[in-house]
Amino acid sequence: MLQVARWRIILVAVVTVFGIAFAFPNFLPQSARDSLPGFLPRQAINLGLDLQGGSQLLLEIDRAAMQRQQLDNVADQMAAALREAEPAIRYTGRGVVGDAARVRLVDPTQMEAAQRLLRPLALSSTGGAEILTFSSGAEGLIEARITDVHMRELSRQAAQQSIEIIRRRIDPTGTSEVTIVRQGDDRIVVQAPGVSDPEMLKERIGQTALMTFHMVREMSAEEAASGRLPPGTMVVQPYPGGRGAGPEVVERRPRFTGERLVRANPSTDAQTGEFVLSFQLDSQGSTLFCRITREFTGQRFAILLDNQVLTAPSINEPICGGSGQISGGFTAETANELAVMLRAGALPVPLTVIDERTVDASLGQDAINAGTTASIIAGVVTFVFMVLAYGLFGVFACIALVVNFVLLIGAMSMVGAALTLPGIAGLILTIAMAVDANVIIYERMREEAQAGRSPALSIDAGFSRAMITIIDANLTTILAAMILFQFGAGPVRGFAWTLSIGVITSVFSAVLVTQLLIAWWFRMARPKQMPI
Repeated sequence: MLQVARWRIILVAVVTVFGIAFAFPNFLPQSARDSLPGFLPRQAINLGLDLQGGSQLLLEIDRAAMQRQQLDNVADQMAAALREAEPAIRYTGRGVVGDAARVRLVDPTQMEAAQRLLRPLALSSTGGAEILTFSSGAEGLIEARITDVHMRELSRQAAQQSIEIIRRRIDPTGTSEVTIVRQGDDRIVVQAPGVSDPEMLKERIGQTALMTFHMVREMSAEEAASGRLPPGTMVVQPYPGGRGAGPEVVERRPRFTGERLVRANPSTDAQTGEFVLSFQLDSQGSTLFCRITREFTGQRFAILLDNQVLTAPSINEPICGGSGQISGGFTAETANELAVMLRAGALPVPLTVIDERTVDASLGQDAINAGTTASIIAGVVTFVFMVLAYGLFGVFACIALVVNFVLLIGAMSMVGAALTLPGIAGLILTIAMAVDANVIIYERMREEAQAGRSPALSIDAGFSRAMITIIDANLTTILAAMILFQFGAGPVRGFAWTLSIGVITSVFSAVLVTQLLIAWWFRMARPKQMPI
């Protein structure tokens, strides 16, 4: 033990230097951080909403759009059920009017058979609850309406799905203390610390970002404008800034959706130098895309983003590699924003911003000052106790505690974590927990010394025999922090994140740093008895 391995010395030195480098910007004003050389880190710890303020949005599910989307699916199900019957029941007028999906039977005398076929659609596939009500009218008209209970359930599901997608869009690493909670059945509150402009949040959140691939139906502009569209088609407008030359007539049902994307990144075209969006499909998506492009070689397909045409190129040959790129007149910023949204996934329904505001810090500088004071008091008390209890070895523990604090600040700065009041509580708790390992090691050394062992053997036993206890104690703490991080939100995650980093850095400093300091002292002093 007293012959410390060279790799341990190098590890302690490298980690400490990196910790100092990443922690140092936190003690500099912004102007000094901006003037640092490019090879030095400049990132400081972000402060949470309760310490520095930020932006808040109140979003609401667009119930009308969601209802129409659901009714459009119901109309497709009704048409499919009639079409696949034996014998098939002919219909016309498939569509959505008002709050109802409808079809009209060509032969009204088949009404009873049609209602019998459609009745299973009215019941939920999971619990058997009624989700649709059917009514019949003159001349073979059949209408389906979504029940109020089912609409409320759909709203709750859409809000919950939207929360996770919004979180991935604006906080992909999960460390920025963004708070996203549901309010009622169909509202979502988003709080983002440090974001002074709500417009940035609205740009990230407001776009559904649903990418779909549709085959183009070639029609003249006059025919499309007249409204004489082939069945199962629709007119879509060009995406702002995209490569669509004008409105396109495309198949209503997409041949392919962006759900099969496994990667979306901004890049530049090697030939033109323009910014493009590169994408990679999963195995099933690659197979499907290959089959579609092989079947429709020579025809055009349109890539739609939120039902607007990004581009509508011709299929020159089958595309079977599972990857490609989309050009849409992007800038570096818009290509990156779109890539982030596509990776996060499409919102299940459109969201409407009904309130936006800039939130002032609830506690602000007073809370920071109080937290700083509490941390200093906790550190001083810990230092005094360790020195009084363990003498010189207590001084070594205090030095390790300082290293631990530097590493903790550096780690939080490196990952861009935000510090909130619960995070400050985690810091203070870490200071107390950081010396636990030292106490266990030193008490074991005392026991060995009292049993008559030499200082060298006592020190060796203190580190080697206490290690299992230290690992067990800190592993359970990390497991608890992981549970908090997984199931908590906002400040709870901040506390769990700070606690996890603190446990790792405290074990590193208490074991490796303290061991190195004691080994150097022993080599120089050659003591005859333990100084504790």
